[in-house]
Amino acid sequence: MLYQIASFLLDVVGGLLAGACLLRLYMQLQRVPFGNPIGQLVFALSDWLVLPLRRIVPATGRWDWASLVAAILIQLVQYLLLWLLLGAGPGLVLLLWLAVFGLVRAAIYGLIGLLIVYAVLSWVQTRSPLADVIARLCEPLLRPVRRVVPLLGGVDLSPLVVLVLLQVCLIVVGNIQGWVLR
Repeated sequence: MLYQIASFLLDVVGGLLAGACLLRLYMQLQRVPFGNPIGQLVFALSDWLVLPLRRIVPATGRWDWASLVAAILIQLVQYLLLWLLLGAGPGLVLLLWLAVFGLVRAAIYGLIGLLIVYAVLSWVQTRSPLADVIARLCEPLLRPVRRVVPLLGGVDLSPLVVLVLLQVCLIVVGNIQGWVLR
């Protein structure tokens, strides 16, 4: 029971911090300004690790490699702490694999969360800085699906299609992780 509680708390904290680093990377790739509440939250959660890493890991173009390295490091620390709590478990090499798969899962869950918020905000038609940021982050995912899936009765089903595809990706990642860790 204690391990489950510790694992849950580490998942929450690690997911939040790694997710903030990944969102920082994604917002920079999409050229979304950080002068909004989401950008300020991302900076507050990730500056402590990303800024020192930038001295070692420079950015190339729009790719902020320090944010990606920070997310991987957070996942590594999360799985290392769990490994230490167990007192045994996978070797240190497998911890790197666990961190990579954890990072991929965090990215997919983050995209799922963004799409759910996007769908809810589209129902209430709010014009706010938050809605604009979420829309700018979701559009690159939805645009290719909208070319294939037409509006049905004026309803855009592309968020639902992308959510289903992301769930399929989670299943595939879980199976690949199981295969790699065997």
